[in-house]
Amino acid sequence: MTLPASKPACILVLQGGGAMGAYHVGAFQALQEGGFEPDWVCGISMGAINGALIAGNASERRLERLNAFWSAISRPCLTPPFADTNLKILEHYCSFVTTLLTGQPGFFEPRPFNPFFAPSGVSATSFYDTRPLYQTLSMLVDLDHLNNGTTTRLSVGATNVETGQLEFFDTRAMKGGFCLDHIAASGALPPGFPAVRIGDRLYWDGGCASNSPLEAVLDDMPQGHSIAFIIDLWSSSGPAPQTMSDVLWRAKQIQYASKTMQHIKWLEAKINLRHALSMLENKGAPPPDERLDLVHVIYHPDDDQIPYSDAEFSQTSIAQRRAAGYADMQRILADKPWLRIHRAPHIGCVVHRVSRDGIMTVNDDACCERLVPLAQEALCANREHRS
Repeated sequence: MTLPASKPACILVLQGGGAMGAYHVGAFQALQEGGFEPDWVCGISMGAINGALIAGNASERRLERLNAFWSAISRPCLTPPFADTNLKILEHYCSFVTTLLTGQPGFFEPRPFNPFFAPSGVSATSFYDTRPLYQTLSMLVDLDHLNNGTTTRLSVGATNVETGQLEFFDTRAMKGGFCLDHIAASGALPPGFPAVRIGDRLYWDGGCASNSPLEAVLDDMPQGHSIAFIIDLWSSSGPAPQTMSDVLWRAKQIQYASKTMQHIKWLEAKINLRHALSMLENKGAPPPDERLDLVHVIYHPDDDQIPYSDAEFSQTSIAQRRAAGYADMQRILADKPWLRIHRAPHIGCVVHRVSRDGIMTVNDDACCERLVPLAQEALCANREHRS
């Protein structure tokens, strides 16, 4: 696939979702094959781990390291592949129960004592020990490469345990101080995993506050043309549940997808308002080539997936999720909506959504039109304040 001469900056936004994060791997493979190496990766939870494996390695080793990580933390299936959906579901439940009882190799292991009966301390605050994750990441993430300041930028989100606020650790801002603790903190989901101490503060999984790492992009938009690929592991829309299993699955999807759509709308409105202000300040002249295409790619699990798919690490499911991510990203790269869309001068941000229904550009033109008078009011107020 050939890119245009003026290649846009590529931002990769990876949500958390545990074992469903294998979808990220397939999506990244398609991006890399399509010539899109990320300039900036933003991640939360498993998105932070996958993001570190991408940003923390040279381009030619990224896919290899992602594959090595997912191979290390998964188990082979003990039964032959089933064609029947109900048998597949049973197999996935068996895999999930195995994870609950024994942990996951290269990732986490159960504590020797139930935390309810352990003395106060770290061992009394989680059911699993994540030291195996540190060992795996230390072999697969090149921290020197991650911290050298000239390669792909990485931002990972974690929740401050005491304030409840989402905070981002950024390799560009930390100037060589980024370490494995920051990655582990982003994925420290309670009560399974213990909080991670960084300095004098404790951090839990970023998904406790927000599963959307888009906030990092909101705070520091790149100049010029950028494409942000938002790899969303949770669908906010879906059919009404018919069984208790459906209820558990649907409730979890809504819980973790809840803020993504809202953050996308915030980012779209902010950039378009800034564009309208620029036009007014320049007496109607279009602003410089500063625009963002948000490509929202949504994972839709197959019918055999279970409500606990985020903790179901069988190699069959991982391969299935990875294949889905690869196919969905190939569709968007073949369509290239950021090239075919007609963009009005006052619109700086366009949203493209990829789902089972196809690829759809979803900007609210009426909303964008309303931004111009709002920008006029803001500009007048600012001038009055200066005078």
